[in-house]
Amino acid sequence: MDFQLSNEQALLRDTIRDVLARSYDPESRHKVIDTDLGWSREVWSQLADTGILGLGFDPEEAGQIEVMLVLIEMGRRLAPEPVIHAALGPGAIIAELGTAEQKRLLDDVAAGQKLLAFAHLEPRGHTTTTAVRQGDSWVLSGRKNPVPAGDCADTLVVSATLPEGGTGLFLTDAAATTRRRYPTFDGQRGAQIDFDQVAAQPLGAPADASHAIANAAIRISSALCAEAVGAMEEALRLTTEYLKTRKQFGVTLNKFQTLTHRAADMYVALELARSMNLYAAMSIADGKLDPLVAARAALQIGRSGRHIAQETIQLHGGIGMTAEYPVGHYAARLTAIEHTLGSPTDQLHVLVDRLGDYDLVKL
Repeated sequence: MDFQLSNEQALLRDTIRDVLARSYDPESRHKVIDTDLGWSREVWSQLADTGILGLGFDPEEAGQIEVMLVLIEMGRRLAPEPVIHAALGPGAIIAELGTAEQKRLLDDVAAGQKLLAFAHLEPRGHTTTTAVRQGDSWVLSGRKNPVPAGDCADTLVVSATLPEGGTGLFLTDAAATTRRRYPTFDGQRGAQIDFDQVAAQPLGAPADASHAIANAAIRISSALCAEAVGAMEEALRLTTEYLKTRKQFGVTLNKFQTLTHRAADMYVALELARSMNLYAAMSIADGKLDPLVAARAALQIGRSGRHIAQETIQLHGGIGMTAEYPVGHYAARLTAIEHTLGSPTDQLHVLVDRLGDYDLVKL
């Protein structure tokens, strides 16, 4: 199996790395996330100009490997732009199910002119939002929360129960809903969205879309795993640099064997996360959207992220908890990613529930 990047993939990685390096350092990021929007329209336009916001819409041009490379760089810089939640995640759903007319919306998304959001999660943990046919049209009623990027989205991809059973997907104008916007503890943005007889159109045919929703969750999970790996890489780099420069008792901290052992354990955790991240992305790129693969990757990356986040702060001491220093922000983002689509415990439940699919091995 070839794990080497193609020339085009390497160029994509280097391009996004250069764009984000010019746009963000810890101080400039603080200023951006403190704005009402929480991210930069200028950076969003640059991402659109480089083709980032349309990755994966046409599988013949780019796929999950390219998405992975971009999200690793986003995680490394803690870039706050909602690339997953306002473009690539819901955009891939429209590309999979949408009619020819609905897919034309993706041109505006890729150009950075329209923002999307996938309104699927609900406070009760299952879909209670309803879709009701009224003549030739449909209306939605219910509540979605949390909706990442729901605060700024122009168009929503909404899951709702169908009158005849099953869960369908609909497109609706975000301005027609009631939104309660809020910041999250990691500097991102989200919203609670209420639907009260809001007009909507079925995404594709008005039929059960449970399989497409499951596929979307797998793609989004893979992208979040990639972002987490990028954040872990930079958190480890900052920690090792700190150990090389911070002195105690007249010597740098990297002279203390116990601390170097802890840093080595962080590196092992990062390598495990990198391997599982690549495994998940390559599975999707090969057309295998398997929830078990997604659960395995999310489980290991969640464990690695928590270990690295905790050790990063421990090895930095008090400075690691200050708002001015970046490691605390990496820890916050890793914690948020860990819980976005289910904690490691949730992933274990997915895997345990499928144990019966395997033959018993006896030694």
